[in-house]
Amino acid sequence: MRSQARSDTAPELELRRELHRRGLRYRVGLRVPGRPRRTIDIAFPARKVAVFVDGCFWHRCPVHSVPAKNNASWWAAKLDGNVARDAETSAVLESDGWLVLRVWEHEPVRTAAERVSAAWAERG
Repeated sequence: MRSQARSDTAPELELRRELHRRGLRYRVGLRVPGRPRRTIDIAFPARKVAVFVDGCFWHRCPVHSVPAKNNASWWAAKLDGNVARDAETSAVLESDGWLVLRVWEHEPVRTAAERVSAAWAERG
């Protein structure tokens, strides 16, 4: 699993390119307050908007998630832990006044960029 990209994934890079094209400037890898090992994929600190680009497999997409066939109990525990960590990270940020957006890797880039742009404008 160490070979799995944790940042700068293709869906994340595509979304960042589209947001930049729209004139939105962001920070990458901003640390989550109180959780030093967790970072925000795309952050707008001045407006307190946090965007996470989640992979369908690793974060249990409700549309594409399928149970692992090999070592199923280990994978179930691993992926359940990822989902729980995502929920806790969102809760920490929301309690600090952040708006948290979760984008699935299968979501069209323009659709995701529209959601992010709307949230950014709303918080301005």
